[in-house]
Amino acid sequence: MTRLTYEGKLLLVNAKVKENSESSDDADILGSLRAVEGTLSPGPARVARFILEDPARTVPMTLADLAKESRTSDASVIRLARAVGCSGFRELRTRLATSIGRAQGSDGGDRSYPAGISAEDPPEVVMAKLASSDRETIARTEETLDAHAVREVAGAVAGARRVLVVGVGASGLVARDLAAKLGRIGIQVHMASDAHDALTFAVLLTDQDVFIGISASGRTRDVVDPLSLAARAGARTVAITTRPRSPLGSADHVLVSVATRETGLRLAAMTSRSGQLFVVDALFTMVFQLREDEARTAIARSHEALAFKRLPRTAHTPTPASEKS
Repeated sequence: MTRLTYEGKLLLVNAKVKENSESSDDADILGSLRAVEGTLSPGPARVARFILEDPARTVPMTLADLAKESRTSDASVIRLARAVGCSGFRELRTRLATSIGRAQGSDGGDRSYPAGISAEDPPEVVMAKLASSDRETIARTEETLDAHAVREVAGAVAGARRVLVVGVGASGLVARDLAAKLGRIGIQVHMASDAHDALTFAVLLTDQDVFIGISASGRTRDVVDPLSLAARAGARTVAITTRPRSPLGSADHVLVSVATRETGLRLAAMTSRSGQLFVVDALFTMVFQLREDEARTAIARSHEALAFKRLPRTAHTPTPASEKS
């Protein structure tokens, strides 16, 4: 039995679940709802947004209540429940109660911190919580990402005359990482994090080129506008985003990354970046597979060219701290 409060009332909800179900206490239903909300059709997505606005109010509701309050239908509620791995509305409500009760039991954390971290957490707890958050983000991205779509994009990138990667802010760091990886294996690639540069490069693309836009929200104009120009120029367009139904979702291929529990430190975009980097690594690895001979040759040549920059292994051996005293 899960105990939680809502508007001053104590609610008791049966929280027993099947042992072999994914709905055990360690599966965060709120994180699942955030992860899938952007991928759903309008009805279930509306239900998900309604729940996420105030999860506790949903717990005492019936199926008909939730459908009415979210201005959807019973079918939309049930489709949402199944989208997050529940057998039906009753299990969805039970998992919500469990998640809310657990959050209330550990309340007091500072919401300016990410991943449920509080100001009092010791260093080892901070690292453990961050690692857990990243693992959850990567796992949910792997579940959501269409491997065949990634492979198709990899084929386009491997055979492209030129690749343009665009991202700004935190997504710009991810774009830079992808461009550096592709360039290292011999792909002709440009990276733009400035709006003017992105537009200038995009308008010069052709049907032999690939445009990759990276934006967690999918609504960053400095990424969406160049994508539109690239599409009009005939280039194949790719979006890496957490919101496939956003404007960036108009791309030829949409690779969905997942952001979970994006609270506090919003400017760091910590969980969305983890999901994006997983997509980038998957895409790069498949491109490498498709042009392995050229890739290995390019890496060997760059390694040789930079050899003089590396210090000999015996040039300097740090003195252990124990010997300094």
